[in-house]
Amino acid sequence: MKIQGKMFIWLAVFILVMAIVYGVWSKEPAGTTALFLGFGLSIMIGYYLAFTARRVDVGAQDNKEADVADDAGEIGFFSPHSWQPLSLGIGGALAFMGVVFGWWLLYFSLPIIMIGLWGWVFEYYHGENRTQ
Repeated sequence: MKIQGKMFIWLAVFILVMAIVYGVWSKEPAGTTALFLGFGLSIMIGYYLAFTARRVDVGAQDNKEADVADDAGEIGFFSPHSWQPLSLGIGGALAFMGVVFGWWLLYFSLPIIMIGLWGWVFEYYHGENRTQ
């Protein structure tokens, strides 16, 4: 994490310099504000990563002689057979179409989203995949 922290801190320094140069030359407040906010976000992420890197074990990305296989491992558990992301995707698509075509379409998308979310949260509490 040391490398990522340094990258974000250097990015923050670059954005700060560009925000100052842009603000002086353009006298445009919206872009200057956006660049200063980008500096703030980058410095927060860089500080967090640098602060956390001191408290965790050294990862493979911090070792200059590490192989790609050294950083391999289990990422997490992903359900291989879930239909719930499909229903959430359909409900989300309907919701975004509601913004374009009319807010009344949200009345149809909200139940689909809620059913998909309910099913995704509780999919391992019923049926053949019950774990308890």
